[in-house]
Amino acid sequence: MTEIRDPDACTTMVEVRAGVDALDRDLVALLARRFGYMRAAARIKPERGMVRDEGRKAQVIANAVAAAERMDVPTPIVATMWEDLVEASIAYEMERFDAGRANPD
Repeated sequence: MTEIRDPDACTTMVEVRAGVDALDRDLVALLARRFGYMRAAARIKPERGMVRDEGRKAQVIANAVAAAERMDVPTPIVATMWEDLVEASIAYEMERFDAGRANPD
């Protein structure tokens, strides 16, 4: 197994790819946790109309862009990624909200 090295310490593409693959696994695990919070929100919110909150959406994206700026990550890319992530999260939360309140007939 290839050692996972800091990006600046990588000297081969094998090392780079190993680092990217490891990071992708971590990102998927973090997304699983994030979507767990979406399930919790769907369970907690009393009304379907509360699922979409444009103010909160703007705040989440702005927070991500600000963090990206501090870490010298391209902010337009982060803004686009977070727009997609938040919209996917809203869609998922809507599905879970509806499923949790479906008539069991």
